[in-house]
Amino acid sequence: MIKAGIIGGSGYTGGELIRILLYHSKVEIDFVFSTTRAGKPVSSAHPDLLGTTDLNFTGSVNLKVDVVFLCLGHGNSTRFLKENHFSKSTKIIDLSNDFRLSKDAILDHKKFIYGLPELRKPQIKEANYIANPGCFATAIQLGLLPLAKAGLLNGAVHINAVTGSTGAGISPSSTTHFSWRNNNVSWYKPFTHQHLDEIDESLKSFQENVGKLFFLPNRGNFTRGILATAYTYFEGNEAEAIQLYKDFYKDAEFTQITNEPIYLKQVVNTNQCHIHLHKHEGTLLITSAIDNLLKGASGQAVKNMNLMFGFEESKGLRLKAGVY
Repeated sequence: MIKAGIIGGSGYTGGELIRILLYHSKVEIDFVFSTTRAGKPVSSAHPDLLGTTDLNFTGSVNLKVDVVFLCLGHGNSTRFLKENHFSKSTKIIDLSNDFRLSKDAILDHKKFIYGLPELRKPQIKEANYIANPGCFATAIQLGLLPLAKAGLLNGAVHINAVTGSTGAGISPSSTTHFSWRNNNVSWYKPFTHQHLDEIDESLKSFQENVGKLFFLPNRGNFTRGILATAYTYFEGNEAEAIQLYKDFYKDAEFTQITNEPIYLKQVVNTNQCHIHLHKHEGTLLITSAIDNLLKGASGQAVKNMNLMFGFEESKGLRLKAGVY
């Protein structure tokens, strides 16, 4: 058994981590840190855990836990680690964007490895510090990495993706409250979303001359999940594209290639990514779907933990979708 700490446990990603780790046979939750709810039951922030755990939030940190998950707002993980010095044996998994880019990957001699298992599994197994990918970045990279590995992303790539309201975090805003979000769809940060930089770095690890990425993110009128579509020029036929993807993901337990068109409910509440390919004339359409809080955040963080500690990769992550 290893002992885990969660920093920022009252938010959506913190809540998902608690739910997964409570049923993980190799992990004991040592503490759940929250500056706003210290002393209160964890179930006060996550009512579905009433009767499942008697854990309370704490305002103190055990600096000697085996692994700590940082579920803090972007920019806050760096500050927290400078103020709290964990033991050299503590492995750190950060779910913010503080350390995802190569230029930001080192903090006080800690080198963070980009934690997309389908891309960096060998490095993750040897790592002590992980930068968990962003949710949009996960869905889009998984849709495009096989093409980059084959050197086939030579033209422009047009990407459209829609995410649920939980992607904006737990703090309410003008575009997340029910009256605005319900029965409504809108785009935001057109062509400038912050996840583009990490997507670009990952693709260029395979193919330096990647075509320009045009990314339009959308807010959906649902709570969780991401459905992403991308299309680009592809010279081969559809069968060749499907085989290319199946070969790339042959050892990726949570990434599935399907011949049937996909929809969001297939993957919500799971750690799965489903991918569908469709060829029209000279254009290949790639559709990918994930749960933004699991495969796009907490589930991916737990898989990274499993790899780092030598556990079975899927330990604690065999979650069931509810399609109705």
